[in-house]
Amino acid sequence: MSDSSSIETLVAILRTEIARLSPGDRLPSSRDLIARHGVGPVTVSRAIAQLAAEGAVVTRPGSGTYVAVRRPRHTGGEPDTSWQAVALAGRHAPPERPDEQSGRVPAGTIALSGGYLHESLQPTRLLGGALARAARRPDAWHRAPAAGLSTLRTIFARQAGGDVGPEDVLVTGGGQGALSMLFRAVAAPDSPVLVESPTYPGALAAARSAGLHPVPVPMDDEGLRPDLLADAFAMTGARLLYCQPTFHNPTGLVLSPERRRQVVDVTRAAGAFLIEDDFARHLGHGRPVPRPLVADDRDGTVIHLTSLTKPASPSLRIGAVIARGPVMRRLLGMRRVDDFFIARPLQEAAVELLSTPAWDRHLRTLATALHHRCAVLAGALAREVPDWSLLGVPEGGLHLWLRLPSGLTETAVVDAAAAHRVAVDLGHQRFPAEPPAAHLRLAFAAAAEPAELAEAASRLAAAARSLGPTAGSASGG
Repeated sequence: MSDSSSIETLVAILRTEIARLSPGDRLPSSRDLIARHGVGPVTVSRAIAQLAAEGAVVTRPGSGTYVAVRRPRHTGGEPDTSWQAVALAGRHAPPERPDEQSGRVPAGTIALSGGYLHESLQPTRLLGGALARAARRPDAWHRAPAAGLSTLRTIFARQAGGDVGPEDVLVTGGGQGALSMLFRAVAAPDSPVLVESPTYPGALAAARSAGLHPVPVPMDDEGLRPDLLADAFAMTGARLLYCQPTFHNPTGLVLSPERRRQVVDVTRAAGAFLIEDDFARHLGHGRPVPRPLVADDRDGTVIHLTSLTKPASPSLRIGAVIARGPVMRRLLGMRRVDDFFIARPLQEAAVELLSTPAWDRHLRTLATALHHRCAVLAGALAREVPDWSLLGVPEGGLHLWLRLPSGLTETAVVDAAAAHRVAVDLGHQRFPAEPPAAHLRLAFAAAAEPAELAEAASRLAAAARSLGPTAGSASGG
């Protein structure tokens, strides 16, 4: 009898035996099968491998072979993926968060949600021209250096200021991926990370996905409180702080000059790193923007993160991390494991974009537009919903941050707003612990035009009236 026929015969015998057993029952050992059927160990091994490939059995090294869970055959309806719950058991799952960045809202709905510019504010023509010029370069499709193109690194270093040089810059695929990499690189799993409260929910998701535990540090109208930051370092032993000192998301606050020094000093004294998320540097509303913290840091305490997606386009996934010392070497090592390098054509396009005078003109035009939109929405809210507390009018960024009056929950307001065709963002998702009150984040850059912002405020007033004067509680949804 040939080897192939022996294998087929044993497979047929085992299929009959499996049909009489229940899922999870153990099959006879290889030694028993060899003795019982008079075949060699290779025949048994290949027969078991074929049954495993068919999904009839599951092999567990060191334990044996077991009857697999029988899944119904797919007959054109919804596929049954329930088996994956068993296969994924024990794997760490990243926390889920609503996709607020997709920009998809129902027709007729005014978007006061999300974190990107409306298409009318994006430099679409500049981006197209930059990408076309980049594609014509003879080396456009060559492999890029792991740290990024030297020209692009030089541009990011110059923007940071101080004595930052291109050797301190690592080009990244936008900001969110860089955040995930930083949390994995700097902090050990199961350790605390200090964050402002409230903060960017994408940072909370990235930290938790890395196995870290976000610890809130309160803010006031000058930003992060250094006294409570020192207490948090002492109480938790944390070695990492994540903060947004300039045009903080969601509040729009700018950390005051004195506190900027204090926060870095407190972090340095704790022997910790400070991740400075400078995502909104190019989103000012016309007034001077403070220097990045990293510009005045000489000992590697500050790790600076910036990105081009916010002032340009969600699909310009180019950013940079600025770091010094062993942490940069660690980041480069992770780059070579994770993705080798960032796509060269996109880096070349970023160089083209940032090197043209039209980019500076775009930023000036954008600043004027954002200032106007912010004023329009803030004024309309003051008229239409005067009992909603606007916690300051920001001088940069894309959002307004509001506290709802007692008696209204976030979820009730968001649902009522949706019914009145306005999309807004929940506030409680931005708190790493229990929120102190119900809040909303309203974007003024996502709508098609400023006139829509006034209309949205009117619709929000109608939504609030529909809930009645005592609807819900102030627990935050």
